[in-house]
Formats: sequence, structure tokens, C-alpha cells
Amino acid sequence: MHCTPKLGRRRFTLGAGAALSALAWPGLASSRRSVAGMTDGPFYPPRAWREQWSDWDADLSRVQRDGRTLEARGELLGLELQVMDSNGRRVDGAEVEIWQCDALAAYRHPHVRLMAGQYDPGFQGFGASRSDRDGRLRFRSIKPVPYPGRTPHIHIKIRHATFGDVTSQLFIAGDLGNARDFLWRAVDEADRAMLEMQLQPAAADSGLRWKVRQALVVPA
Repeated sequence: MHCTPKLGRRRFTLGAGAALSALAWPGLASSRRSVAGMTDGPFYPPRAWREQWSDWDADLSRVQRDGRTLEARGELLGLELQVMDSNGRRVDGAEVEIWQCDALAAYRHPHVRLMAGQYDPGFQGFGASRSDRDGRLRFRSIKPVPYPGRTPHIHIKIRHATFGDVTSQLFIAGDLGNARDFLWRAVDEADRAMLEMQLQPAAADSGLRWKVRQALVVPA
């Protein structure tokens, strides 16, 4: 069972991490702009509802059910994140949640009625992890897909007692649907680089199709 860690003090690490280049961690701009905030949206799974589930860890691509392991449809994605503040310091102990629709465009939410054949039972739908001393954490999920009215995206929430909650979305860089997406268009052009996932082919032996390294910059 996933147990959400208690959030304590924030510990910072300087040194080489403060000099990470934008090439190494896409989204790191010289201005250290914080990630643009967005609303939770209609499909954020409430904590009380999530806690009724036994499986909401950082691997969204597998679901344990009745002693079996179900595997998600779609193109598997390895999402490596690093939480940093606007001064370039790496933040440990930050809880990060992600949620997204499955390959059939269905969300996991108490107000969404899941009909057989219209959702993927092998996709977890949401997950949580916590940054280590270098501010890093990983998720295993699927490449996001569009659904009516929205371009492909992954919702993300970063939480720590020192800066509260930061909620945003990550988009696929260069996706043709971005230009038609009302939330993407509302983001200032200077902030878009922080939200663009640069998908790279994953190693053949990783079991993944894509990998992403993304910096998440929070207020100092």
C-alpha cells in the first residue's frame, strides 16, 4: 500500500546541481522562472478517495488486482523529474503527484463512470512519489494522449510545507494539438519551456518507449 510520506523541513543542496544546463534538464531557464500554475482541473482524484485504493505508487503502468498484474496499454514513458527552487537549489522531501487519462482517454475519478471496454484496467491513473536529497524522483507511466477538447498532457502537483502546493501540467513539445489547447494558449510564452516535455527514445532494454527528464522549478 502506498503511504504518503509526511512533509518535513526542506533541505537544499548546492554545488554541481545549481549549474545543471538546460540540455541536461529541459525546463531550466537562466531566469529560473517557477513553473506556471494551473488549476487542479475536474479530474484531480481527491485524497480521501485515493486512500481507498491499495495501488497508487509511482508506477502507473501496472495495476495489481485479484493477485494478478495488469499492464497498461499505450507507449510506456519513463518520467524523471528534479525539483529545484528559483535560486537553483535542489529540494528534497517534496511530494509530487501526477494524474492523467489512460490510452482510451478515461480518467480515474469518483465522478467518472468506468464502463467495460471504455477504459484500460491496467492503467493506474494517478501516482505519487517524493524527491530524494538531489531533488530527483521518477515515475513510470504512458505517453499522454489527447481527449476531446484537450491536447496530450500530464497533470502535476508539487507539495511541501515550505512553499505549499504548486499545480501545473506538462505538455509534449511540438505536439500539433498544443496550438489549439485553451490552457496552453493561456500560458505566457516565456513560461512554456518549463512545461514542455522533450520526449527521447528510451534504451531498448528499459522496457520503455520514451523517456523524459524535466526540471520542476518552485518558488524559493
